[in-house]
Amino acid sequence: MLGNGEVIGKLEMSWNELLGHGNDPFVLSFQYVRGVRPSLTLKATVLHADDNHDSVLFNFIVDCEIARDTDVGHARLAEYVTCTLKWVSYLDNAVKHFQLVLDQCPIGHPDYVAALNNLAWARLQGYIQNDLQDIDSITSLFREALALRPQGHPDHPLSIYHLTSALIWRYRKERTAVYIRESARLSCKLLTLCPEGTYLRSIAAGADDIDYVIRECNNLPIDASDEGIRLRRVVLELCPLGNEHRPRALHELAQEVERRFQQRGSIDDLNECIQCHREAVSLFSEGHSERETYLNNLALSLKHRFDHQGNSDDLNEAISLHEEALRPCPVGHKIRDFSLDNLGSALLARFHQRGDINDVIRSMSLRREALALRPPGNPYRDSTLNNLAGVLRARYVKLDTSEDLNEAIKLFRDSLQLRQHGHPLRHTTLHNLSSTLYCRFMKTQKNEDIEEAIHLCQESLEVLASLHPDKFFSYVWLRAAYLSRYMVQHKPADLSLAVDNFRLASRHPTQGFPYRIITAQEWVTTAEQHNHTSALEAYSTCFELLDGHLTTRSSTISRREAAAAFSGIRSLPVDAASCAIRRDNLRHAVELVEQGRGQQWSLASRLRTPLEDLKYASSELAHKLSEISKRLSDAQTCASSANRALADQAAIQYRRLTEQWGAVVAEIRNLRGFSRFLLPPSYEDLQAAARHGPVIILIASQYSCSAIVVPTSGEPHHVRFPTITLSHLEKLKNDFAREIRIASFMRPEETRKELQVLLQIVWDEIILPIVVVLQRDLKVKSGSRIWLCPTAAFTSIPLHAAHPFRKKADGHGRELCLEDVYICSYTPTLSALIRSRQMMKTSVTPSFAVIGQSEPGAGQGRALLTIGSELELVRKLVPTAANPTTLSGDDATRAGALDALQHNTWVHLACHGKQDREQPYYSRFAMKDEPLTLLDIMENDTPHAEFAFLSACHTAVGDEKTPDEVIHLAAGLQFSGFKSVIGTLWVVDDSVAKHVVEAFYKNMVKGLEDGDMMDCTKAAWALNRATNAVKTKVPLEQRMVFVHIGV
Repeated sequence: MLGNGEVIGKLEMSWNELLGHGNDPFVLSFQYVRGVRPSLTLKATVLHADDNHDSVLFNFIVDCEIARDTDVGHARLAEYVTCTLKWVSYLDNAVKHFQLVLDQCPIGHPDYVAALNNLAWARLQGYIQNDLQDIDSITSLFREALALRPQGHPDHPLSIYHLTSALIWRYRKERTAVYIRESARLSCKLLTLCPEGTYLRSIAAGADDIDYVIRECNNLPIDASDEGIRLRRVVLELCPLGNEHRPRALHELAQEVERRFQQRGSIDDLNECIQCHREAVSLFSEGHSERETYLNNLALSLKHRFDHQGNSDDLNEAISLHEEALRPCPVGHKIRDFSLDNLGSALLARFHQRGDINDVIRSMSLRREALALRPPGNPYRDSTLNNLAGVLRARYVKLDTSEDLNEAIKLFRDSLQLRQHGHPLRHTTLHNLSSTLYCRFMKTQKNEDIEEAIHLCQESLEVLASLHPDKFFSYVWLRAAYLSRYMVQHKPADLSLAVDNFRLASRHPTQGFPYRIITAQEWVTTAEQHNHTSALEAYSTCFELLDGHLTTRSSTISRREAAAAFSGIRSLPVDAASCAIRRDNLRHAVELVEQGRGQQWSLASRLRTPLEDLKYASSELAHKLSEISKRLSDAQTCASSANRALADQAAIQYRRLTEQWGAVVAEIRNLRGFSRFLLPPSYEDLQAAARHGPVIILIASQYSCSAIVVPTSGEPHHVRFPTITLSHLEKLKNDFAREIRIASFMRPEETRKELQVLLQIVWDEIILPIVVVLQRDLKVKSGSRIWLCPTAAFTSIPLHAAHPFRKKADGHGRELCLEDVYICSYTPTLSALIRSRQMMKTSVTPSFAVIGQSEPGAGQGRALLTIGSELELVRKLVPTAANPTTLSGDDATRAGALDALQHNTWVHLACHGKQDREQPYYSRFAMKDEPLTLLDIMENDTPHAEFAFLSACHTAVGDEKTPDEVIHLAAGLQFSGFKSVIGTLWVVDDSVAKHVVEAFYKNMVKGLEDGDMMDCTKAAWALNRATNAVKTKVPLEQRMVFVHIGV
């Protein structure tokens, strides 16, 4: 193998000494060079010429000439490189000899590639010293050599190094970015091939090679293209932990992926940006001069993610980081203006979230100071003008101060003057100024303001790419302008244009869900106010967006918080149903109310979808979905870490799993018969809930209150409540709460007159019209099962206890109440009832756990003196075939109760119950050590469970802040697998509850033979009989506290 051009030592050895080694190879070592000791293995052979070896001798002579010319070339090149005067004659002589060698080595010759390298390396030295200029031919020679030394060749790394060196020097002279970019990619490849301690790595990683590549790449302008970002990732790979350039490389990569996010709206880019900034911050200790800059960068990215996803944790952390970055930046500090402006931006975002005027006041103060630090001529003045104007506009909206509005318009105009055509942020000032002119038009109704507002929005749309995320804001403010003009001038075309822009904004795919959901909600309000035909489309869009938004959240709690963050979202399902009813589309009304109210349960249950039918169609897809669902379920528990960096990583992993899950579901929907797999159920699907009796959905909307009866077959029936409005229901709900509280202080034998009056109202105005439809139109026989599915205010009214409390008109006997006519149950949603029935297909060995806690742990409530007797009573009544076991006292812990729920088909639970109205997933049963929460129950999958009796307070009271009012303990047990549940609506008096319990179980076991097991589908009938049987022992409010949920 020929040498490669670097003089590392001189060798002097006599022929005798050389030949003295015989035929054995021997090693020559040289002095250390850059920490590595080079060596050379030689073997000397004496060749005797004779007639039979002429060709061998000829080849030997040629090889000797090649070696001699190569040695001369290296000697002349060494003289050229080391000579102070850089005599070109040395270079010319070296090039001449290397060219001679190459001419003697045809393609395929074992020394051809080395000859190419030698010639190219010599010419590169001339290029470096400006004695040669043909860099194209030099790089071509190196490229040819590299191509002939592919991956796996021992000199492949060396050829990469040579080509990289040539490209670096070309970049040094020409400053063309393409060469430094290729150098970076080759350097990254080279390092992976050269372990630490090797000679080649020691020279490649020096200040003039890879170190130089890193520095120059870090100084390249931002390039948010895919190719530009790939380069940044390569550069980061060149900067392992401990490398001094790593923080800057992280910063540059973060900047480019954030810029791409701003152009395309992919949350993956923003997440990567935040991860880079987090690591960069971690590399600087407190007090480091650059730490504040990196803190600001991280905080800005978190604020952007808050804007896109609406997670309050991001905003809170952003404000905290901006505060930390500002503290070491006193007046005169070089980045004080950035810290002021950035903190002002985060505070304004928090004002929009919470409405605290103090955030606006402080934001304005910070931004006025920032503006003072950016006088005319400052390159960032345009941004601060725009930002300060935004704060003034926000304060105007809050306080209606005309001075703020006029100053905001002036500042936006000043900013726009500085952002001429072609400025990358001109569009933001255009739609900001448009929105402010719209505000002034709404106040003064000056036509020129709204015309200019429309023109500005249209201009902003023209300069943005079709999928640019900020196009959303242009649609939003254009919609506002058209709508405001319609409200003044009443031209139908303006309303149509406003709706068109509502549609474009809410469906703009690269904008985050929160903004789009708010826009869709406003679309709903506008369509309802103006009776526009797009109302149902607007409602459906809301539900689709909300579903997409909640899907991105990695825990049950965070999904509930995400839903609760939207003002007015709770009434959306019932308002949508009311809208469909008013348009005579009862089927769609049923679909909408189900889709809207059951989202929390629906999202959770997707991971527990029965796959039996799918297994027959595609066992492979069924297995794949099952595996991803399990990983998703496990990932939910990992995303709640207090460490923000770890929580970020867990959330990113959860989102990626969600994407994989969605891809598998899309494949499944392509299968024959599975086109609607896990899509919101159609009316035909939902009607399965009424298989064993009609389901009555009670709609409590601000627009109308009525009921829809879903029969066993056929079309749904509408039941009007002519005298009932939402305000009436709210009053009725509050009156019930008051009278039940008063009744708790009355003696058992006292008549609850006021409570009876309220139940009469419920009978006359709500339940009687329903019963008429059931009997007259649907011919539902007395004694049949019916299911009530109440919404909104209806969920807090004891509909099952409706009673006329009067004699018949002919004076013979009393009028019948609802429980005299039908066996009444509740269901949180129609899907919940269908799911419970589907899970009843499998029969299992019965087992019964009686769980009681009379002395709960500290802070969980007073002692319950009758629990022990209640447990004994239940054990006595339950048939031996149920294998009853008791869990009480010190054994009735959170873990013990969870285990009993997991391993028993029937459960009776007697303890304190508490509904948490602020966070219903923390609703709980009091145990010996710590509470058993609804969240615990939901995560406890018990598909073989059948029945639970919850002899505890507040187990069937729902959420008041989200569309899912049905988030309560009884519904949680049903979700976890219990098909039939008895729960309570308010406080249970344990001294009288035992009478209901006793009567219930006596009815459950009535007619059973030895060895027979109770039937959970009889629970509703048994409760109906029990409450009738204890009328003389149990006061009215304690009889009607118990409700049946499920099959």
